[in-house]
Amino acid sequence: MGAADRPKQYLDLKGRTVLEWAIAPFLRLSTCERIAVVLAADDDRWRDLPVMKDARILTAKGGSERAQSVWAGLGALREFASDDDWVLVHDAARPCLGDSDLKALITQVGDDAVGGLLAVRVVDTLKRADEHGRVAETLPRDGLWRALTPQMFRFGILQRALAASAERHFAVTDECQAVEMLGLRPRLITGSVNNLKITTPEDLEQAARILSGRGHA
Repeated sequence: MGAADRPKQYLDLKGRTVLEWAIAPFLRLSTCERIAVVLAADDDRWRDLPVMKDARILTAKGGSERAQSVWAGLGALREFASDDDWVLVHDAARPCLGDSDLKALITQVGDDAVGGLLAVRVVDTLKRADEHGRVAETLPRDGLWRALTPQMFRFGILQRALAASAERHFAVTDECQAVEMLGLRPRLITGSVNNLKITTPEDLEQAARILSGRGHA
C-alpha cells in the first residue's frame, strides 16, 4: 500500500478507517452478540477509534499467521460462546461487505450442518506459469470459486479445525481450508465482487466508489 505510517486497516476511507467500515455491518446486526477484534501486539491506534466504545466489542492479540489470530479471537469469545453457536470470521481489510450479502450468508448457512462462506465464481481464464514467467498451461475454471469473508462455522467445529491444522503444522490460508481438513465440505454462498480486500491504493479508491454508491457518507 505504500502507507509507511500505518497498517492498511487504519487508512482513511470516506472519513472512517477501513477497519471501522469492516466492523459496521456486524454492529448493525441485531443477532450479533459479541465481536472480537484481533490486533497486533504493538497496536496503539485501536483505542482511539469511537467504535471501541461499543459494549459488544472485545479485543485480542493476534499471531504471526492468520490461523493464530483467528484462534486468539475465538479465545476472547470462549466465555460467551457454546460449541453450537455460530461464529463469523471477517477480514479487517474488507470494508465493503454489504448487509444483503451478510444476511444471505446467515440465512443460507443457518441450517447447515457444517457451515459455509461467501464466494464468487471464477470467470477469468486461469494460467499456470513456469519458472520463466511463461504460460505452462491453461487451467479449467469449471467449478472454481474465489473465497471471500465472512466465513461462518459452529464455534466448536472451527476450534477443532484450527487445533487440528496447528497439530499438523499446516498453515491454512482461510478457515474453510481448516474445516475441509476435518473431512467436511463447507457450503458456498454467492457473494458480491464488491466485497473486495484492500491490497493496493487502487482498491482503496474502488472501495470509496462502492461505499459512495450505497449512499454512505
